[in-house]
Amino acid sequence: MKLVLLGPPGVGKGTQAQQMSKTYSIPQISTGDILREAIAKKTPLGDKARAFIVKGELVPDDIMLGLIQDTLFGDNAPKGYILDGFPRTIAQAEGLQKLYEKHSDNLSAVLLLEAEEDQIVARLSARRTCRSCKAVYNLMTMPPKVDGVCDVCAGELYQRDDDRIETIQNRLTVYKKQTAPLIDFYKSRGILKTVDASGTPEEVQTNINRQLED
Repeated sequence: MKLVLLGPPGVGKGTQAQQMSKTYSIPQISTGDILREAIAKKTPLGDKARAFIVKGELVPDDIMLGLIQDTLFGDNAPKGYILDGFPRTIAQAEGLQKLYEKHSDNLSAVLLLEAEEDQIVARLSARRTCRSCKAVYNLMTMPPKVDGVCDVCAGELYQRDDDRIETIQNRLTVYKKQTAPLIDFYKSRGILKTVDASGTPEEVQTNINRQLED
């Protein structure tokens, strides 16, 4: 299977991608990992990407699509995968579709994970991170044994700026503007499958399995 995961920040895409990778024995491919590997190996595209990153700028779509092409269609291309974090915009989705057409290939399905916005805000704002070992907790679903103290190293737990309510609401606004239009893009191609992601991770995984059985 060749899958794309869509959904707003905080809906649980990362958690589900890891579980799906184990269940179906296909790798989870994130654009962040692709970038870091290309930069570390100092490939031509990696060097181009690094030039933008060091200036704090977004890596242009043509460079990202080049990296995606090398990963998905290169000599060591996986037979199946879960694409996490790409595409994020219509332009990227159109570029990705052209790559599939070029290589006479296509996506198996696009999974849209959905949950109510207030639930997403509550999930993300309840997240706490250890200053020392970077372990992550959630006050709602996986709280530490002692409030404010890491179970692993006894370090101090804090709330990252990314997990503050104001920042979360801004991220959701950006998602609605840039990424939500992808829903119609893939629905029109008949490969969009909607998954209720409001339950526990185990319940969401069951919902995903039901969709993929089709």
